[in-house]
Amino acid sequence: MGTEIEPRTYRVTRADLVAYAAASGDQNPIHQDEAIATAVGLPGVIAHGMYTLALAARYVDEWIGEPGHVVELAAKFTKPVVVPAGDDGTEVTVSGVADERDGVRTVALTVTSGDDKVLGNPRAVLRG
Repeated sequence: MGTEIEPRTYRVTRADLVAYAAASGDQNPIHQDEAIATAVGLPGVIAHGMYTLALAARYVDEWIGEPGHVVELAAKFTKPVVVPAGDDGTEVTVSGVADERDGVRTVALTVTSGDDKVLGNPRAVLRG
């Protein structure tokens, strides 16, 4: 069922989170301040859920070879992506299976950080 797409791994650092916060306007301190993140019960600073979802969209765009084909992107945020301090950050790996049925092209995605699936039932619907 479908065509497997080669996985791709993206490095996520705290500098990426600062840049995403500036671009998105989401300045929630759990994405930048270790003390606040742990004070509210998180294991550390976490990536923005929408940033993680954007990595899934980037993966599909890179597979297609150009942006602009994703017309729908959906997922549940199931586990946080913890981003430690330092230049190494953490890794998010995205893989997928592309399928076409009844003229609709979809990509069922798997998005992980370490051993955790961080997005539930992620999928992209494509045009063309």
